[in-house]
Amino acid sequence: MIMKLYVYVLEGKDWAVEESYVKLKVGKFKSRTRVLKNTRNPVWNEEFVFRVDCLDDDELVVSVYDGDGDDESSGLFKVNSCRSLVGRVRIPLWSVAAEEDHHLQPTWFSVQSDESNESIEKACGKILLALSLHGKNQDISNGNQFLQPSMISDQYSDIKQSPSHDSNTSKSPRKMIKSITRRFEKLFHKHNDSSGVDDSSDLPTTSSDNGESTEELPLITTFEDSMETMESLADQKEMPENLQGGVLLDETYVVPPKDLNHFLFAPDSQFMKELAAIQSTTDVHESPWTWESGQTSSLTRTVTYTKGATKLVKASKVTEDQTYIKANGKDFAVFIRVDTPDVPYGSTFQVKLLYKIMHGPEIGGDETSRILVSWGIDFHQSTMMKSMIEHGAKQGLKESFEQFSELLGQTFKPVNQLATLDKSQTLATLQNEHESDWDLAVGYFCNFTVVSTVLMVLYAFVHVLLCGPNQIQGLEFNGLELPDSFGEFVTCGIILFNLQHVYIMASHFVQARLRRGNDHGVKAQGEGWVLTVAIIEGTNLAPLDSSGFSDPYVVLTCNGKTRTSSVKLQTLDPQWNEVLEFDAAEEPPSLLDVEVFDFDGPFGQAASLGHAEIRFLRHTTEELADMWVPLEGRLAKSLQSKLHLRIFLDNNNGVETIKEYMTKVEKEAGKKINVRSPHRNSTFQKLFSLPPEEFLVSDFSCSLKRKLPLQGRLYVSSRIVGFYANLFGHKTKFSFLWEDVEDIHSLPPTLASVGSPILVMVLLKGRGVDARHGAKSQDEKGRLCFYFHSFVSFSSARRTIMALWRTRSSSPDPKTDVFEDTTVTSQDHQHQEKDEKCLCEDVTSHLVVGDAKMTKIYSEELPISLESIMEIFKGGDLEHKVMGKLWCLNYNTTPWEPVTGHSDMLERRLCWKFNRRVSSFGGDVTCTQQKLPIVDGKGWTITEAMALHDVPFGDHFYVQVKYEMVDRKPGWCACDVFIGVVWLKSCKFEQRITRNVVVKFGDRVRELFELVEREVLLAVDGRS
Repeated sequence: MIMKLYVYVLEGKDWAVEESYVKLKVGKFKSRTRVLKNTRNPVWNEEFVFRVDCLDDDELVVSVYDGDGDDESSGLFKVNSCRSLVGRVRIPLWSVAAEEDHHLQPTWFSVQSDESNESIEKACGKILLALSLHGKNQDISNGNQFLQPSMISDQYSDIKQSPSHDSNTSKSPRKMIKSITRRFEKLFHKHNDSSGVDDSSDLPTTSSDNGESTEELPLITTFEDSMETMESLADQKEMPENLQGGVLLDETYVVPPKDLNHFLFAPDSQFMKELAAIQSTTDVHESPWTWESGQTSSLTRTVTYTKGATKLVKASKVTEDQTYIKANGKDFAVFIRVDTPDVPYGSTFQVKLLYKIMHGPEIGGDETSRILVSWGIDFHQSTMMKSMIEHGAKQGLKESFEQFSELLGQTFKPVNQLATLDKSQTLATLQNEHESDWDLAVGYFCNFTVVSTVLMVLYAFVHVLLCGPNQIQGLEFNGLELPDSFGEFVTCGIILFNLQHVYIMASHFVQARLRRGNDHGVKAQGEGWVLTVAIIEGTNLAPLDSSGFSDPYVVLTCNGKTRTSSVKLQTLDPQWNEVLEFDAAEEPPSLLDVEVFDFDGPFGQAASLGHAEIRFLRHTTEELADMWVPLEGRLAKSLQSKLHLRIFLDNNNGVETIKEYMTKVEKEAGKKINVRSPHRNSTFQKLFSLPPEEFLVSDFSCSLKRKLPLQGRLYVSSRIVGFYANLFGHKTKFSFLWEDVEDIHSLPPTLASVGSPILVMVLLKGRGVDARHGAKSQDEKGRLCFYFHSFVSFSSARRTIMALWRTRSSSPDPKTDVFEDTTVTSQDHQHQEKDEKCLCEDVTSHLVVGDAKMTKIYSEELPISLESIMEIFKGGDLEHKVMGKLWCLNYNTTPWEPVTGHSDMLERRLCWKFNRRVSSFGGDVTCTQQKLPIVDGKGWTITEAMALHDVPFGDHFYVQVKYEMVDRKPGWCACDVFIGVVWLKSCKFEQRITRNVVVKFGDRVRELFELVEREVLLAVDGRS
């Protein structure tokens, strides 16, 4: 009777070698385990099955080999590889048959060395084996001891814990044994129920290198059992990285990962059959999933099919070798090698695919799965057609996986991650992350220093209450108590030191709670596209201070408007958790500039810690909702600095916003523009991988002029210009932003343009790199130039394109200055005057606070008269001209007016905005000046109180400046200028900001009087 022997190689211990593998032989059939390295206690947990022809004569020979130098890639039984026999175990099969139910429980066998080889020691260690004999007509009952997982696990555990069988292996195969015994039971029952055909045909044989008949032993089980075994494998790999070709599919579906894996890769998958029908694939043949023994065991199978013919390629035979790299129940990775020998140059390359199925976030209690498919290509030999092959393979794969995604979405609901990352919920969660002051104080002050200081102070206080008055001795006198010993002196010093430390901590805590971002929490105004950015945190920022830390803050710029975060003190990993909103715009923004600076005073030259540019069209809504932005810059790149942002773009006015935008474009173009149909708009979004909010304005049939003209279609939307052409299957596609366009002009018709005018688009230097392949040329400034011609109606296309460009590139309206002379309604004028009055009252009140600690920053005698120097305080042309050269924007003044109660004192108010060359924050300045003549009437004293707005800590201080101008001699005057910083609130930056203000204003005053002197002397020379 033909029987089958099931051998389970569990582990070895006390090996004489550190790199080994095991060969098993029954009669003429052989197999082997994988090679394990760097261990003398190897754990294999591998199973084998052999056919037994003669139970009385056959024996199981287990041979242990030294695996050092063995080349597994040369074949399974390469006899010429460099290896040496360590020892053998011989087990007669009749001894297994003599066991109860023909099953030998896990047993340790001593490995006997080959006596003919004197170089090998006798003691070669032990090996743990489990054996089972199974006949074709044998009845395996449920009471079989070997098949009961609990019993085999208990016996294996007893063997491991027995003093005589102590093992030093690193991991127990208990879980593996349970899984394998369950599979044995299913397998045995399966064979009991099979037909009476001789099952020897299930065990194909092959010829080994030495002429012996050897046997490949694939373990044929169900797909579910194979997955269970993969889960229980101890040598699970990490999830592999994406292949170098890029990502073809990245979607999330409401389905558990295990179910999605079974749905896609189980034998006879209905999904794959439906996909084959859609893609015109025929003659599909799938081999069963089988175990492949090697360095690590894995599931493999081969799938062959005939790919349907296309316009350029005939029907071709395709072979896929599929291998499971990882399968742990939650994450799965399948690596596929695709061979297409029948396609042109098919023998020169091989396409690789990597399917990754990963566990996603739960939504409403339902499990989700993220499937990510990447691709790559390997060339076996060089070919001049390499780029064309890569391009063709990429296009074909993209089209194929678009159909794959669409079909999969019909079965499982795709996850709209925008719903899971809803703006209101996300921002509400962000706000909840802010702890209360009490919680922060408890966490901050609950440390050894504070607690020990409090206890010492209390102890000393109680001691003082219990002690009586001391006698005056030494250098003491009434009112002065000194320590009477060195111990008391040291104790007092420790208490004072701790008290100072606690005071610094308390001060720092109060300052931290007072810090707020200038734009944090400021709500957006208007209706249209509202951009909301949540700044979460930063990591690995560059240290610029001498302390080894920085004081970072973030500046966001979009559509010419900026938003600034708060300053975080002394940290390289700041936590902001701040929400910044930009006012509504008529069209959706395209770019967001992000830059991180180190704070060094309001007028300091802020050092950049890194910058980044976020192009909204390159990211999905889900990616924008939670993204880590790597910062550019020398320091940022070296330290791998990153910024964590959450970006939301909403249209709070719905369709009306689009209508208003189209009305604006039509007015600019001077003609009616018909909005494209939803179907064409959807096709446009899919073609250029655009988000749902992007809408097509118009499209034109035209030719792209390069070395050879290419007929295609030009698409224009609110944010991009795109071109697409498909010439006999060779597709050309590129796009760039309107913000990238520096100039658009027309050229007259030429012979090359077939008598049609040419529309030329010139991009800014360094922009449109992704569209370089569509450019006609690059000018001497390094700008890309795109040439389009052969429009159906050149005039209509040009007007529409120019209107969109002008609308997009127009600068935002500047803020209305409070001093600007404009026509407003009486109600607005009253509100404006009210705001000005409140603001000016606040600044004027600073003038009566008293002189700050003034520092003289300028003292010179100038060769101009006192009357000429006072011209810069009269609000005339000279003052505006000089202040304009000092980078004061929107400079405005009011006339001098008498001050109530001071008949000889005059007062006026000023307002301007700093250019970013002066202050990186920009910032508005409101100022009040008071003018008072000197007693003898030969000079003036002008006192100025200046408030700085929209700069960090601007509400903590104001700047006080005093000018003293005295007439010395005819045509000469002496000028002295003093400055001081008055602090309204305490701040850790007081010294730094004061020093920064004094230095910068000193340079500014010096430049002011130099300009005045130059202008006055030039005017005098002009009159003469």
